Amino acid sequence: MIQPALDAPPFTYADYLNFPADERWELIRGEAYAMGPAPNTLHQQVAGELFRQIANFLHNRLCEVFSAPFDVRLPQTDAADEHIETVVQPDITVICNPDKIDERGCLGAPDWIIEILSPATAAKDQIIKRALYEQHGVTEYWLVHPVDRIVTVYRLQDGKCYGKPDLYETTGQLPSTLFADFIVDWDAVFSR
Repeated sequence: MIQPALDAPPFTYADYLNFPADERWELIRGEAYAMGPAPNTLHQQVAGELFRQIANFLHNRLCEVFSAPFDVRLPQTDAADEHIETVVQPDITVICNPDKIDERGCLGAPDWIIEILSPATAAKDQIIKRALYEQHGVTEYWLVHPVDRIVTVYRLQDGKCYGKPDLYETTGQLPSTLFADFIVDWDAVFSR
């Protein structure tokens, strides 16, 4: 069962900013979740190569790509920054609206989020965060299973909800529906 790490919710972004600087946390609907130890080497290699490919593609384009730790604040309404109860740190975040980027990270739904699954976060990423990203309108959400070598792709349908996910092997190439001319080279991602 997925459990928050602290027992005094609801927490806000103002509280989050005062959490210990040497610890990584996420807030989801006011509940604090510890990020756990640093990801393993495979996780880092997969995230690094995906980031490199996306960053190279987006060079000199409007959209920007960020890697964790990078705060994505998802307000329920037009709440003031300090009252926001959801702050997540996806492995890879692509934002195409520069108005959503500020000195603290991203305010509002990114266009594309990629999470690399690890045993410590897999349930949260597949259940809680999937629902959260759908609710806030993240256009495309990828869950990369580095050990099983598959990727689960959720796409927002009619701007409302994710349809049935598509499952792909992480071999060959896979296009993103956000960018018609961008293709992930999975063989390069898993070349080690």
